Amino acid sequence: MPLTEVSEEVREALAAHRPVVALESTIIAHGLPRPRNLAVTMELEGCVRSHGAVPATIAVLDGRVRVGLERRQLERVARDPEVRKLGRRDLAPALARRASGATTVSATAFLAARAGIGVLATGGLGGVHREWTREQDESADLRTLAETGIAVVCAGVKSVLDVPATLQRLETLGVTVLGYRTDRFPGFCLSSSGEPVDWTAHSPEEVAEVVRARRALGAPESALIVAQPVPESEQLDPELHDRVVGEALDECRERGIRGQAVTPFLLDSLARRTGGASLEANVAAVRGNARLAAQVAAAL
Repeated sequence: MPLTEVSEEVREALAAHRPVVALESTIIAHGLPRPRNLAVTMELEGCVRSHGAVPATIAVLDGRVRVGLERRQLERVARDPEVRKLGRRDLAPALARRASGATTVSATAFLAARAGIGVLATGGLGGVHREWTREQDESADLRTLAETGIAVVCAGVKSVLDVPATLQRLETLGVTVLGYRTDRFPGFCLSSSGEPVDWTAHSPEEVAEVVRARRALGAPESALIVAQPVPESEQLDPELHDRVVGEALDECRERGIRGQAVTPFLLDSLARRTGGASLEANVAAVRGNARLAAQVAAAL
């Protein structure tokens, strides 16, 4: 029995060279509260379809990679509390143990590229964690992006991370970053992190031209990050964001929360202490990214 199953819709679209957009599933299982998570998932898939592409949400179910989920499978990922969170490193154990899990950006990008999908839409990427010099903790997303030839439409990296250090790390790894209609790197639930980007694209067609140029160069496999800011009207209030993150970091130090536990704690604190406003900004960002990813896939 094959370890990967591509849905009939996605398989036919790829064979006919029609646009396909990969979607990660951790936002379903772990990123949003129930039952909002399923509603947002259906909205994102609908957004991809309405802009001319086929959605391919990716997850692992009962030890098999699923590229393109049916409604009942999406419902399972959204409702089953036993669904694990799987990064790229977790895929082999999950398959061997016949486990089920939602895929992070690192796992989704890896699996999407293997299936022949060239565009991925997500919210915020992982990156270098704050106080890296002490903890030396960075997301597996970065290494995978350095090794995987896929265009990733995102809203920057999670705002609770060390954004300047993450951009420096991406440069070191040879990952190209495009700002989409902006000369500032987005801040996930904030329109701007304040950090500049070297290159800007102003249309899906311009993004597609960059992808084609990379292919023509025969450059080493690495991702193209297309960083689109959440609209200012839908971003989290920057002053509220900075105050809450500062308070949550102080609490981390007081409680001895370290390493990989820091980012989930900060994101949870941000959601609770902003009354869910950070989640709404996240949803707005992912919605826009799904739309742009579909347009880029169509332009390709």
